[in-house]
Amino acid sequence: MDRKERRRFKRKEPLNLQVTDIAARLQEGQASALSKAITLVESRQKDHRRSAQAILAEVLPNTGDAVRIGISGVPGAGKSTFIESFGLYLCSLGHKVAVLAIDPSSPVSGGSILGDKTRMEKLSRHPNAFIRPTPSEGEFGGVHRKTRESLLLCEAAGYSVIIVETVGVGQSEAEVRDMVDFFLLLALTGAGDELQGMKKGILELVDAIAVNKADGDNLERALSAKEEYSRVTMGITPATSGWNIATLTCSALYQEGLEDIWKLVLSFADETRQSGVFDCRRRNQAGKWLQAEVRRALVERFMKDGDVQASLKLLEERVREGTALPSMAAHELIDVYFSLNKK
Repeated sequence: MDRKERRRFKRKEPLNLQVTDIAARLQEGQASALSKAITLVESRQKDHRRSAQAILAEVLPNTGDAVRIGISGVPGAGKSTFIESFGLYLCSLGHKVAVLAIDPSSPVSGGSILGDKTRMEKLSRHPNAFIRPTPSEGEFGGVHRKTRESLLLCEAAGYSVIIVETVGVGQSEAEVRDMVDFFLLLALTGAGDELQGMKKGILELVDAIAVNKADGDNLERALSAKEEYSRVTMGITPATSGWNIATLTCSALYQEGLEDIWKLVLSFADETRQSGVFDCRRRNQAGKWLQAEVRRALVERFMKDGDVQASLKLLEERVREGTALPSMAAHELIDVYFSLNKK
């Protein structure tokens, strides 16, 4: 939040008026209001959290209509280039596209290391596109702790396609699977070597695999990689009931294969809506979101407890000295918390 925004929220203007103003302008499609709302959602300040929850409650009836796409990939797969090309293609079809780009966090500042907005210059300038680069803050799952809320805000602002770009690839990407409809893995040529180093878990989560950089001298290798992925995925139970993992090739650099990928997404949405899988997944995702929030809130409250903090210092010292096992110390700390809160 910049200085101007901070001054606005420090005013004595009633909180409900600020919330109503932001929510109204957000639903009119104003990108500045959307940015402010996401800033409040991501903030750890209590007053900002209250504002964020009020805004979400206000706009919730206008959410849920977008197609949510998760995109992951191995290092060097060209995720940002692909998302920019794909986003521009969708904009040319008349769609409003929002990109929630999750970057690795700096261990020093906690901020975003890569800054995807600077790597998608053309898309960031398009009037029908919105890009929000956010540091992962060390969260597991390759996403930010508030990506779900940001996704809803984008939908309320009228964006019909929401793309979530994750930090990387691995089994922890299951959290992304639990917030999107369609999950695309961006891959490269040399599938044999790639598959050896890739965790099987990611292949059990995706709905499609697109081999990128299928152009020029690399085209034949890309086609070969596509066939290799097709063979491998035949032995994997699909993440989506009634849907077989699709494999394609594309060239983000030359904007080739983007139409086929979008047609595949639309076909997926149509088939899963007709079968009821689409709505069932959305309901299950909402339930898992609730469970995740409960766990996060419990951990946060636990770690902020004064008695827990005092005991933690003593137990950490014992663990470092080797006089206590970490597992036993953890249970002892938990017992301290619950014994105090039962009184």
